[in-house]
Amino acid sequence: MADNIKEIEQYEDAEIIVEPQEMERWQNKAKDYVDNPVKTENLLTEALKKADNNKNRDVIQNIWDKIQLLFSLLKDWLNGDYRTISKTAIISVIAGLIYFVSPVDLVPDWIAALGLVDDAAVLGLIFNQLDKELTKYKKWKSPEF
Repeated sequence: MADNIKEIEQYEDAEIIVEPQEMERWQNKAKDYVDNPVKTENLLTEALKKADNNKNRDVIQNIWDKIQLLFSLLKDWLNGDYRTISKTAIISVIAGLIYFVSPVDLVPDWIAALGLVDDAAVLGLIFNQLDKELTKYKKWKSPEF
């Protein structure tokens, strides 16, 4: 499992494993979700389930708190409780979750030990891109986080 951690650290800048046009494809898909709360809620439910089913895997454990923060942000945005975030940022969150739940992506999830590495790397990219947004949300949400 330590090798998985090294791999995720190696790919912290997920652009190494996900080409810009590939990210653009996921972001275009995400645009269909922004104005469809039911579709977005279903995506969030699926992402929560996948994360929970894999929470004991090192690659997910290492980013567990950030994943939970991302899920919480999207849930609060969906409920209308938190709207101090740009549409572009929400599209990035949704794109990351679409990639995360997709069983067939750069490294299919059924490939033992590696299937979640690319998913975690893409989420890492989202965390990095939205660092200020996530920090602002975390302060708003405190003391929960």
